[in-house]
Amino acid sequence: MKIRSKKLFIYLIFFYFFFNIEGNSKEVPSSFADLAEKLMPSVVNISTTQTVVTQGNPFPFEFPPGSPFEDMFKEFGTPKERKASALGSGFIIDAKGIVVTNNHVISGAEDILVRVDGNREYTAKVLGADPLSDVAVLKIQSEEKFTPVKFGNSDNARIGDWVIAIGNPFGLGGTVTSGIISARNRDIGMNRYEDFIQTDASINVGNSGGPLFDMNGDVIGINTAILGQSGSIGIGFAIPSNSAKKVIDQLIEFGETKRGWLGVRIQVVTKEIADVEKLDKPRGALVASVASNSPSDKAGVKAGDIILEFNGVLINEMKELPKIVAQTKVGKIVEVKIWRNEKEITKKITLGRLETSEDFKISKTKETKDKEVDILKISVRQITKKDIELRGLAKNTKGLVITEIANDSPINYLEVGNIIIEAQKKTIKTVGDLEIALSIALKSSEKTLLLVIYNNQNQRRYIGVKLN
Repeated sequence: MKIRSKKLFIYLIFFYFFFNIEGNSKEVPSSFADLAEKLMPSVVNISTTQTVVTQGNPFPFEFPPGSPFEDMFKEFGTPKERKASALGSGFIIDAKGIVVTNNHVISGAEDILVRVDGNREYTAKVLGADPLSDVAVLKIQSEEKFTPVKFGNSDNARIGDWVIAIGNPFGLGGTVTSGIISARNRDIGMNRYEDFIQTDASINVGNSGGPLFDMNGDVIGINTAILGQSGSIGIGFAIPSNSAKKVIDQLIEFGETKRGWLGVRIQVVTKEIADVEKLDKPRGALVASVASNSPSDKAGVKAGDIILEFNGVLINEMKELPKIVAQTKVGKIVEVKIWRNEKEITKKITLGRLETSEDFKISKTKETKDKEVDILKISVRQITKKDIELRGLAKNTKGLVITEIANDSPINYLEVGNIIIEAQKKTIKTVGDLEIALSIALKSSEKTLLLVIYNNQNQRRYIGVKLN
């Protein structure tokens, strides 16, 4: 009798755990058809046009790519204007025709056309755009009523949840793909406020600005980037709806963003720094410098302080702080907990506005300023998002655009507009990176610099440069 009771007890435990697991798991959708049919009228295709000036070839033939004659005779050409077009996606969030998309889809556009439900075409105007988060808001120029979708809570999205993406890949119109959330909180180096949702739902060129939906039909992300230049390889990235919505609300209300600003430059707290500062573990954000007359300066924050908590939110990693500060209302008085002299202190800081700060103005100017590289006798500038869009390069492309080449340069056979992307097998993001690579090459016995460039036809080329 006791043996039978034990068996019964074991069976009861087994069934309890089996049905508990089954109850907590979500069923694999048998079809996405009903959901897709409901959502398609709210997803739009966006096409833009802008005028691009190119130098015409004065000869009735073409020089081979990379030929020195191509550069020699290009000054004899005449400027020609042509219309360049771009494609993207978006989605309607208000019955009045308010559309959300990526900033890079509409940046520099002279004309914007929005196609709704596959066959109705309208012009649209930009209500506001934000390059920092890559979000833009449009208004369809029509009095008609449209079918909107609503935002979901992206914080509730879990790795492994089913999602669907709808967009305009390669200009093919309303296309539905499905997958799961592969990862959260991804940082891929595109901008300072990254917190991407990674998905394996197929996303390609033209999907940019389109929505990523959960199984309730709510938008939990804006599809923004893909990994690799050749199209979908199962790794796409979407801006979480919670962070995007704050930007969208500001763009609708003000036509611009109003981000909170502390006025500090920060860096990672390493184990060595934590040990020296007698901090229990590496955490927070180390203040490298404080901008003069900034909110932090006025509150008494000093270089060497470690920010541990901002407005009640613990800062575990340095990269978390800029996102949290930016999403906080300008003018708000916040409590900031700081580690200084082996103890925790609290400062009250009234937040300024990033977009009106000197730091912001200087950083914008630096982005496109030409700098001379004396050893190579060239001038370069950092690649911009506009360069990437016009050239059709991968959105995460890093490098330096050559803006001037001296006649006696060791690379005078290259062209203005070529992009240096690697040197000595290291990715080049800044002029400093290139100068370090040059220094290493000069110290070597061969005194040879290995460059990787994109030429003006976007072809990848390896260049060996002998340095004097």
